[in-house]
Amino acid sequence: MRDASVPPAVDDFFASLAGHLETGSLSRLVLAKYAGPPSDLQRVTVRPLLLRGQPHLSFVHSHATRDVTRNEPQAQGLASLRALIGPVFRHAHLLADGEDLELRFSQRGKASLHRQTSVRTPADPAEHDRRKQRLIELDTPFLAALGVTDASGALVPTMARKYKQINKFLEIIDHAVAASPLQSAPRLRVADFGSGKGYLTFAVHHHLARVPGRALEVQGIELREDLVRLCQRAADRLGLAGLKFEQGDVRDHAVRPLDVVIALHACDTATDHALHLGVRAGASLIVCSPCCHKELRPQMKSPALLAPMLGHGIHLGQQAEMLTDSLRALLLQAHGYDTQVFEFVALEHTSKNKMILATKRAAPLPAEPVLAQIRALKDFYAVREHCLEVLLDRKPAAVPA
Repeated sequence: MRDASVPPAVDDFFASLAGHLETGSLSRLVLAKYAGPPSDLQRVTVRPLLLRGQPHLSFVHSHATRDVTRNEPQAQGLASLRALIGPVFRHAHLLADGEDLELRFSQRGKASLHRQTSVRTPADPAEHDRRKQRLIELDTPFLAALGVTDASGALVPTMARKYKQINKFLEIIDHAVAASPLQSAPRLRVADFGSGKGYLTFAVHHHLARVPGRALEVQGIELREDLVRLCQRAADRLGLAGLKFEQGDVRDHAVRPLDVVIALHACDTATDHALHLGVRAGASLIVCSPCCHKELRPQMKSPALLAPMLGHGIHLGQQAEMLTDSLRALLLQAHGYDTQVFEFVALEHTSKNKMILATKRAAPLPAEPVLAQIRALKDFYAVREHCLEVLLDRKPAAVPA
């Protein structure tokens, strides 16, 4: 018997949701227009998944600066949705094979259901385009070796974000290489500092190795010895020529000629050491994702005009990050590189989403105008010292050929 206190539109919505869960046709459910207690919560995205063979719902709570994921058994998840839709979120959008449903609530709480027929099949042009953009397909052997896919080549649900990150990173590498002389280079030497579990190191090797006749050397450098052993065993087992892993730290790593230097989420001044090593190594491409900006914040003094704004700790932290990475980009420009600072992946995938891409110029430009900008910025914020500037000012030792 239907609960008379529940609007028919809500009952119809949940009946459709249950049907799509039963047939496996649900793509995702997005809750928006937050109307709950004060919070920085923006939306909730819900997807079905199997955990230990049992149906679950995965809830991703997207806040302003972070995501929180929680998996619930399907029955419990449906109960949670009942509590969220209406009282907490005024808009629920269900996307499934065959139909899109939108459940909307007015300011007075009146519910209305809007239904639209849709078809999502592999032949759908948008889906086809998305599939074409994947530079690493799910049947690539290293994905199974690293646990991104299972033995049958199916994506492990908890690794979906990592798989998207891998493909997005390869898009950046692919475009950068294509726009540089490296595209036709007969030999490429790549170093990935802080390679971790090796996802991106393996991916870069796989992607760059597709050019016939190219001599390729890809090296992952990682502090944690257990991860170095894990990755090297996987590379050896897969017979990946030219892919090696070693234990080391970018802060004291010996400089040798390199074509591509990668350092993702290098903590604080480790980013500066990676950028400096890339410049010293003569790298044509330097790809860096900064993390944990701590050096400049204690030095910064708020200019009088900005004091009311930077008196808030969160604003001062954001300004310190922006200043740190702006100075890094300018210093690279002064040393012969074109630089871009951009978003790597959306905030729903990681809270650390900035990337610095530096491409070596064919011919140098005058450095003094850029150095003047650096001095002006440092003076404005009373910054005494920036790690990358100190490293670049040192008299370099000869780099072995």
